[in-house]
Amino acid sequence: MEEKKLTGKFYDIQSFSVHDGPGIRLTCFMKGCPLRCLWCHSPESQEFPSELNWMEIKCVGTEKCGRCLSVCPNGAISLGDKKRSATGDEVQLPKVDRKKCTDCGACAAACSAKALYMCGTEYTVDELMERIRREVPFFKTSGGGVTVSGGECLSQPEFLLELLKRCKDEGIHTAVDTTGFARWELIEKVLPYADIFLYDLKNMDSELHVKGTGVPNELILENAKKIAAAGGKFQIRIPVMTLYNDSVEMFDEYGKFIKELGDAVDVVQLLPYHNLGVVKWERLGRDHPAIEITPPTDALMQARKAQLETFGLPVIIH
Repeated sequence: MEEKKLTGKFYDIQSFSVHDGPGIRLTCFMKGCPLRCLWCHSPESQEFPSELNWMEIKCVGTEKCGRCLSVCPNGAISLGDKKRSATGDEVQLPKVDRKKCTDCGACAAACSAKALYMCGTEYTVDELMERIRREVPFFKTSGGGVTVSGGECLSQPEFLLELLKRCKDEGIHTAVDTTGFARWELIEKVLPYADIFLYDLKNMDSELHVKGTGVPNELILENAKKIAAAGGKFQIRIPVMTLYNDSVEMFDEYGKFIKELGDAVDVVQLLPYHNLGVVKWERLGRDHPAIEITPPTDALMQARKAQLETFGLPVIIH
């Protein structure tokens, strides 16, 4: 019997990324996340299984295509609303009954316009390394490398570890973008093969952390301390959200904690909340995020940057 190869499931792979670690990077986004952030801008990252997405703007209508209506084995697709196209023509759209849909992918395979598509692709380490090697010239000229993100990439620990090992064997810089919500034993295994951790701190108050993400923050903070003590390096990332973690008091707590991590911290990145991911919820047939937050002002972002700098921390705004 042929041995089953180790695979990892990814929902996106982005070339020429410049915000996910030093230099030009290839960022690989793994599916699955233990957090359920109320403001999540990548809902396609949350679940492990591949999921059907529906991008209405791409649909050419059932008159020109309509293959999805006949191929669904569960009768989950029927005639839906009509829309006016850019040329002024009326187009008949299909409608997906999410209660009947099993995410089998038959409709996506049949969709000529790729308006229906599956989110979640499995790769072996060899397959992904073949993709990574095409980017090596850009890594070498910019000091970049590979960033493994999510979701939560530590939710697929065996694949993550093997991928990082292979990258290091080939001299490729590695970054692990993580929520920090994982067992220390998993992080400890990854630590020797991760040149830097992009580490999220969403809230310093555990009760508020639970309300915002569904999980407490004690494990996250403890893991950060352990990584620092073990010689790991960080880019600390703080997603700044109005009326959730943007207060002076909260940023004093951020400053004190990050300062304790010492030389392990290369930089603190402040990430102002944006609502560009709302459309992704629609593509999955889900309701919008539980909360929609007003993005913080430039003045507030500059004030919080200056506040953290009083702790002697290097801070940038993305």
